Formats: sequence, C-alpha cells, structure tokens
Amino acid sequence: MPMKQTKKELDRVALEVRKDIWTMLFKAGSGHAGGSLGCTDIFVALYWNILKHDPKNPNWPERDYFILSKGHCCPTLYAVLARMGYFSRDELWTLRQFGSILQGHPHRLKTPGVEASTGSLGQGFAIANGIALGLKKDGKPNRVFALLGDGEVQEGSVWETGMCAAHYKLDNLCAVIDRNMLQIDGPTEEVMGLENLESKWEAFNWNVIVVDGHNIEELTGAYDKAITTKGKPTMILAKTTKGKGVSFVENQVDWHGKVPNKDEYERGMKELEEYERRLA
Repeated sequence: MPMKQTKKELDRVALEVRKDIWTMLFKAGSGHAGGSLGCTDIFVALYWNILKHDPKNPNWPERDYFILSKGHCCPTLYAVLARMGYFSRDELWTLRQFGSILQGHPHRLKTPGVEASTGSLGQGFAIANGIALGLKKDGKPNRVFALLGDGEVQEGSVWETGMCAAHYKLDNLCAVIDRNMLQIDGPTEEVMGLENLESKWEAFNWNVIVVDGHNIEELTGAYDKAITTKGKPTMILAKTTKGKGVSFVENQVDWHGKVPNKDEYERGMKELEEYERRLA
C-alpha cells in the first residue's frame, strides 16, 4: 500500500510534474497543454497516496487499475509514471517522436504502466467498467480508477457505462471528472450543457463527491471515501482550472491543443520556478 504523504510534499511533486509536462510539450512541438496541466493534482493524489501498484512489476496481479479515458492528456500520465519509476525520465523528452514509447495517446503495448489504449472519448470509461465488472465477478479485491474530461461526458457511451456500473453495484470503481468547464470548442455549457452534473450522477445511483481538484487533501479524502463506499460506484467531480500553474494558459480555451513556443516556454518555467521557491 502507498504511504500517504503530506499536502506540502505532494504540492511539490505536482509542481515537478507540471514542469515535466511543460518541457515535454515544448520539446515535442505538439500536444495538449491546458488539460494536462489542469489534471496534475488528480494524478498525484491518486498515485502517491491511494493506488496499489508496483513500477518494477507493472502486471502485478494485486495492483489497482488506472484508465485515462481522456487520453489526450497523457503527458500527465507519462510524467507521473516516469517519476514513479516505470521508465526513465529521459524518455519524456521523446514524446510524440517516431518510435517513442510515449505516443500522443496512451498505448498499452508500448508504455509500461498504461492499462488501456485510449483516445476515442468515452471508450476508456467503458473499459474501466469492464475491468471492474470482471474483478467483481472473480471476487478479487483490486480497484479501478478512471479519469474523464468534462467535455467527454457529452458522449452517450459515458451514460450507458454509468447505468451499467450502477446496475452491477460496482463499488470497486471510482471515476473522476476533470471539471474545468472548457473543451476544444469553447465553454462546455455553451457547447452542450452538462449541469447539474452532481444531481445527474446521483440520479444514476452513483456516490457523488465534489472536491477542489487542486487540493491534494480533498482529493485523497474523496478517494478514501470511494474505497469505503459499498453497493455503488463513486464519481468524484473535481473542480479544476485548465492550464493550472501557468498564468497565461489558465482558463484559456485556445490552449486546449496548443504548446509553448520558446518565449512562452521560458515565461512558463519562470512562473513554475517562482512557485517552487515559495513552496520551499
């Protein structure tokens, strides 16, 4: 089991992960900056405080499963897996290059620690549901976690999966929605309104927890509640800021699929390093 770390320790980890993401995307010259920066704390709370896993044995039978349904935010997953020791951090600087183990969307057969190849929105959530159902039927204690984007929730397959998980009482399944209110075409509520998400998931008979998606303690507490909830799956609505950590990226829809040029990279790193000094 992971050893729970303090908020200050994990805030520092999250900062280092954001610096890795920013550098990866700059070197790659393509990718998704906004969502990757925004969901970092969700990953850090899960991998450092909650998830049962073994970087030296990615296929450990007793591991918990994590599925990145919003596959385009894989730079965050890659940065976390590298810091956990699944592969060398030197691999991060090969993002999206021909022959790299780190492609623009997660590839289960190429990248240690990736449980499912995802990218088609809604698909990863269904895969997580299937794994959880199989584990439940086999009487195994492993848990399954999934991360969705809020724009992704507009997909019909998400709601079919929601019904299925509740029907089979998959209390071994915990999903998180990265609720940053933005998607590639603009604000989610203008593209295809989602609210009230909390009441919708409750109506689908899910245990719903609303948290600040940048508060490590709140996120860890929500994961803990999901683990102790019986008879129904858990949905964590994590309120986040897209592009968190770099001021000129935050809440800017244009940065959904944009990466920094040299000047922007240096400005962003300066901001992240200044925040690092404040954490010391």
